Amino acid sequence: MIVIVDYGMGNLGSVYKSFKRVTSKVKISESKKDIELADKLVLPGVGHFSNGMNKLRDYDYLGILNHKVIDNKTPVLGICLGMQLFSRFSYEGNVEGLNWIDAEVVKFEMKKKSRWKVPHMGWNSISISKDNSPFLDGITQSELFYFVHSYYMKCFESDDILGRTKYSIDFTSMVQKENIFGTQFHPEKSHDKGLRLIKNFVEKI
Repeated sequence: MIVIVDYGMGNLGSVYKSFKRVTSKVKISESKKDIELADKLVLPGVGHFSNGMNKLRDYDYLGILNHKVIDNKTPVLGICLGMQLFSRFSYEGNVEGLNWIDAEVVKFEMKKKSRWKVPHMGWNSISISKDNSPFLDGITQSELFYFVHSYYMKCFESDDILGRTKYSIDFTSMVQKENIFGTQFHPEKSHDKGLRLIKNFVEKI
């Protein structure tokens, strides 16, 4: 069973609908028992980083998530804020993250604000950094995906970077570290290619 973790910060409905198109074995849950029994986890998220970490603490999820992802190597997919929470620190609230990826989350600072708007919103291409990941099966260079974010992940380990995107600067838009996968963009809003990524996570990871 794939469990979409409900910690009060995600666009759960659209994520669930996209996964449901691929598999019947998916549920939204805030139960730690469901998380413990899950074969795979999805951590969606929309909003402020520090609020997201506070919510994970309020739901008492930190222990069970670390046990599943770090100790048991359960595959996990983080989407948007969900991916950012994998980092060790964010300047959005100046708080520590889950520390699964050696990265910081920083705000876009645009010199040409008339050209580059914040938040970064809309369709942008992905430059693939690894061409052997099963998560990217059927995805080619320069595919377009849908973004909505004001902060981005600055990844310090190049081996963890699965894809990059150019928006005034190059930033990490996809990560993969062993069983940990993340997308800054929203695959559930990215039409056929986004659905292909979800299908890959369900069937090939």
